[in-house]
Amino acid sequence: MTRRRVVVVTGTDTGVGKTIATAALAATAAGDVLVVKPVQTGIADDPDRDVRVVERLTGRSAEEFTALDDPLAPDTAARREGVRIPPVAAYVDRVRALSDHHDTVLVEGAGGLLVRLDTDGGTVLDLTSALAAALPDDVRLEVVVVCRAGLGTLNHTELTVRALRARGLEPAGLVIGSWPAEPGLAERCNREDLPRVTGLPLLAVLPHGAGSLDREQFVAAAPGWFTQRTNRA
Repeated sequence: MTRRRVVVVTGTDTGVGKTIATAALAATAAGDVLVVKPVQTGIADDPDRDVRVVERLTGRSAEEFTALDDPLAPDTAARREGVRIPPVAAYVDRVRALSDHHDTVLVEGAGGLLVRLDTDGGTVLDLTSALAAALPDDVRLEVVVVCRAGLGTLNHTELTVRALRARGLEPAGLVIGSWPAEPGLAERCNREDLPRVTGLPLLAVLPHGAGSLDREQFVAAAPGWFTQRTNRA
């Protein structure tokens, strides 16, 4: 029997490939899967929002809780619009309720781990920590860290992992969000060094351009991007 789980997909920064990584995790997860985006920004300039990308690539259901116009951190975007957005605690309650009805709930963060999701200062890290405390015993919490392939990724990834561990949260592993067709020396070395410096397994390496595939191609290819068996079953 599949144990229910909530998987938080966070990143070392914005633009590292969280949405495509979330889609790959959704495409390869067993059972009933729901993808949640607690806060989406930049909708005025980009109508193809993250939840629509996931639905297009995987056919899995996706929900968006809060949407803001400007392509900024959520609290900044909310202040510019003069609106108050829900506190992190409200997102925790909604995710917990959804976990009662789905085998896997994938929660895609916004930007990096310390990006503020609300106007009270609640971060992606706060959301993850609160979920760990709030989920019932029969629902497992996992955290996946999406990182870059190129220079700078070792520092950014170590900082992210250390911040999670400081809250008592041990990540399930790393995903390289976009692997170039012709990797250079830095990329090749980082692929070896990321597990070494973080002590975490490299779960998947996603090829650059994966988001441009059609659904049939994406779903067929996704299992091959995972470098080892994860808790997808």
